[in-house]
Amino acid sequence: MRSRVSSMAAGSSMQWLRSVKGVILDMCGVLYDSGEGGGQAIHGSAEAVRRLIGSGLTVRFCTNETQNTRERFVQKLCVMGFDISVSHVFSPAPALIHILRERHLRPHLLVHDDLIPEFDSVDVSSPNCVVIGDAADNFSYQNLNEAFRVLIGLEKPLLFSLGQGSCLLCRRYYKETDGLKLDVGVFMKALEYACDVQAQVVGKPSAEFFQTVLSDMKLQPHEVVMIGDDLLNDIGGAQRCGMKGLQVRTGKYRPSDEQHPSVRADAYVDDLAAAVNAILTDH
Repeated sequence: MRSRVSSMAAGSSMQWLRSVKGVILDMCGVLYDSGEGGGQAIHGSAEAVRRLIGSGLTVRFCTNETQNTRERFVQKLCVMGFDISVSHVFSPAPALIHILRERHLRPHLLVHDDLIPEFDSVDVSSPNCVVIGDAADNFSYQNLNEAFRVLIGLEKPLLFSLGQGSCLLCRRYYKETDGLKLDVGVFMKALEYACDVQAQVVGKPSAEFFQTVLSDMKLQPHEVVMIGDDLLNDIGGAQRCGMKGLQVRTGKYRPSDEQHPSVRADAYVDDLAAAVNAILTDH
């Protein structure tokens, strides 16, 4: 079956692809669907990544993945057939650790067990802030209430969220092989409401997070396209930074995304393979 590419640009033109010098790829829902056994690659995505890297374009990977360290995450992708350098993957935890050290903060962690090693060098005694990530089964009432008690007991409650899903949280989720799962944003909002505090988001769709990736690429926003499955976090976040956004019809994509009242992708493509075909056709 021939892949479909639908442009939302003026006059349905995709000529802007000719000026693209770099590509940022979301990972879950674009390269693979997560789930039991680590998940599975989306058909054609591993070959698409190889073609993109081999094209000479600058390629980086940007994820809100907070269930693994970057090293373990890349190892998992390697098993699926991807050849990706750890240094080219940008995730929230390393960025947050830099902030914690810079501000002399000691976090109470509500994160996935497999992410804990990222914080081995961080002082977690007598916490003066709370860090919440995609904790999966650790999102129990007991653990959420413990995080609440830490926050409410601080003179100036400080909450960090490793990604959030979006500022529009009524339907924040991600896709695994056995179906959709609630994402961290839902639980972040519960703590915000309970403690009357606004979380500081580290990760997509934070402009600072995207700018870190752009700086590493040594490119300007108008020279880069973001490819993602999340209309609000990936596409909307990238567009607010001045990048173009291609939304794939895989992962958490829903047909209703193409009628969203405020965020419209510059183009919609069936999958990553179709996106890479469109980009390389114009190069």
